[in-house]
Amino acid sequence: MRPIRPLFTAREGRRTRTRTSPVAAAVVLGAALALTATACGPGEDNAGGDASSTQPGDSAGDGKVQIPGGLRDRLKEHGIDLDKWRNGAWKNWDKDDWLREAGEFVNPIIEGLWDSDRMRDADKNPDRRVDDSDISGDQGVTDPAPAPVKAAAVQAPYHGRAAESGKLFFDGPEGSMVCSATVVKDPAHPGKSNMVWTAGHCVHAGAKGGWYRNMVFVPSYNDSGKSAEELRNAPKEEVAPYGVWWGDWAQTSDQWIEQGGPTGGKGAPYDFAVMHVKPVKPEKGSEGKSLEETVGSALPVDFNAPAVPEIKSMTATGYPAAPPYDGQKLFQCADEPGRLSLAKSDPTMYRVGCTMTGGSSGGGWVAQGRDGEPALVSNTSIGPVTAGWLAGPRLGKEAKGVYGAVSKKFAGR
Repeated sequence: MRPIRPLFTAREGRRTRTRTSPVAAAVVLGAALALTATACGPGEDNAGGDASSTQPGDSAGDGKVQIPGGLRDRLKEHGIDLDKWRNGAWKNWDKDDWLREAGEFVNPIIEGLWDSDRMRDADKNPDRRVDDSDISGDQGVTDPAPAPVKAAAVQAPYHGRAAESGKLFFDGPEGSMVCSATVVKDPAHPGKSNMVWTAGHCVHAGAKGGWYRNMVFVPSYNDSGKSAEELRNAPKEEVAPYGVWWGDWAQTSDQWIEQGGPTGGKGAPYDFAVMHVKPVKPEKGSEGKSLEETVGSALPVDFNAPAVPEIKSMTATGYPAAPPYDGQKLFQCADEPGRLSLAKSDPTMYRVGCTMTGGSSGGGWVAQGRDGEPALVSNTSIGPVTAGWLAGPRLGKEAKGVYGAVSKKFAGR
């Protein structure tokens, strides 16, 4: 079958990465595209050059978070000078340097980078999508394509109906880009999770790319459902009422890193990722609160969801940005899932009818778990040119391993 085309592509080049186990996976923040119809980018780059940079560390007397000397030295070992980085050096996407960074986490906070206007404009240049004829029904288990389900606008305020949902913003070689994501529970910190679930292609470009930069999560983005014009010059509290959360760690599957990318295909069944986040600047009165405490909710993740015949409905949520959508509003599709297989050797994916487009990548799929409660069971990964359906990975041992590794890393903090 013809190769599946991505939403946006990373520059090709040599990769240098230490190989890890399939469950351990590589870590770092960024985002890129998969073989799909769902993430979106690039947009205008109007970041300010006077933003300050912070990272985890001891607080100084003036209340600002300082860069630990060890972290600064470690970044310099990899050719990253924090002072130059925060003043615009992050925009250098030399392919060899970009790929070299794949072995290290590189996402120092640049305070003030993502202002309201930059977030609003980070949905330009809609993605390319897959021709329906690229999906063959004779490989593995594939059910007939579902009938399109028109995406329904979530009634504002979004927080009252989908408090766990939010929008991802990040930078790549082509400009500013977007995905969707979901707040999930952290077994190491019950009731106080700082973990977010998204697609693998929203943190890594795949086989011929590296890690993306400046990734932030905004829960209940544009909570009141304003139009793009109404959001122009809108105050931050209207655009990001629950704050801007900077990714300080992310992890995806080795399968995505090794097999995902411009032609997609084999990486799609493993197209999932987990991020750990921290507030860029805590909102007044919320100092010390976790993401889960701030938004008031987090979804459990079901790594043993019922088989397709047993699941009568799945709900996919996201911020579609490609026409006819503009990326500013939250939408959902509910449908009975079917099965999609891209290759006999790979796990079968879930598939639902849905008209959401680029930008909805990474958005959570929720179904009733075996305990009868709502749980995250997948995330948006791929879709066709015609925007009639979406597919997402089944979450098994590899996904559980990634999830557990991120939780364990921050268990003692």
